[in-house]
Amino acid sequence: MNILPLNKWLSLTENEPLIIAGPCSAESERQLYDTAFELSKNKLVKIFRAGIWKPRTRPNGFEGVGEKGLKWLAEIKSKTKLLTAVEVASPKHVELCLKYNIDILWIGARTTGNPFSIQEIADSLVGTDIPVMVKNPLNPDLKLWIGAIERLNQSGINRIIAIHRGFHTYNPQPYRNSPFWEIPIELKRIYENLPIINDPSHIAGSRDYIYEISQKAINLEMDGLMIEVHPTPDLALSDSNQQITPEQFNNLVKKLVFRSESNDELLQNQLTNLRTLIDELDDELIRILSKRMKLVSKIGEFKKEYGITILQIKRWNEIINDRLLKAEKLGLSKNFILNLLEVLHHESIQIQNDILNSDNTKK
Repeated sequence: MNILPLNKWLSLTENEPLIIAGPCSAESERQLYDTAFELSKNKLVKIFRAGIWKPRTRPNGFEGVGEKGLKWLAEIKSKTKLLTAVEVASPKHVELCLKYNIDILWIGARTTGNPFSIQEIADSLVGTDIPVMVKNPLNPDLKLWIGAIERLNQSGINRIIAIHRGFHTYNPQPYRNSPFWEIPIELKRIYENLPIINDPSHIAGSRDYIYEISQKAINLEMDGLMIEVHPTPDLALSDSNQQITPEQFNNLVKKLVFRSESNDELLQNQLTNLRTLIDELDDELIRILSKRMKLVSKIGEFKKEYGITILQIKRWNEIINDRLLKAEKLGLSKNFILNLLEVLHHESIQIQNDILNSDNTKK
């Protein structure tokens, strides 16, 4: 994909994070102006965000102020010099945002999950070259996220930012949405030039967790943050629990530790040596895994010959208890080892299942 780096179209210095802030919803002109005025005092804030149309899960909730909110944003932009960003979910939304000179559009999680809606929006953007931010879909589906970005890029939009806002799961405790950090990391691996920012507000669902999520995002080299800020969060008409005051926002940003790649030759040499050791260990791990799976295949052949079922619960429980005990003694995380064992077990079952069904496949 042809994606422009952030510093080619935004006034960011080298290694400066992109900070976007503003209320979940535009509720009144006074509320918007008070928030924007306070945020404009923070030099790190480049973009003021506000929801104009709010997709509610159930009817009769607050669904946004609509077009008049765009007028408020235009006025606020002229007074604060902050760029403005609005969520769009239809070509009509795009048309109105362009009419009021909104600077950046963003696609919400629900819309990202619908290729038909994305294509309609992409078609309406042909010839505009307006920057677009794309939130991940509700479900942890990387291909769906990439597909939305590709559709926009193919329509001529090359100023694109991906927004990691977490994924809906049945029980995402303690957060509102599960981060699944491996998904944005994989997206970054596939498209190195694609900027990815984090939305800690929607992951957290509670202001209590916004700082820790923000810091982790920065530690993982996310390109910035989008944080919901409201002058009186407890009175907000939407997502009140995950919004913070401008004062809390400023304190949060001050606490964040922003890191960057070092150009120090000595430090780089030390890192290279450590990474070489990791590479060697990874090679050894792969060889060990290969040997393990060959043994699994032999067990599969044995079970097939003697009519033994694949799943042996007693043996599986013994493995878990034994490996977790050993892992604990070595200072390894139980969750990490349990996840690793489950992946190995899943692959082992698949290998043995293929062996047991090999005759049926040949027929």
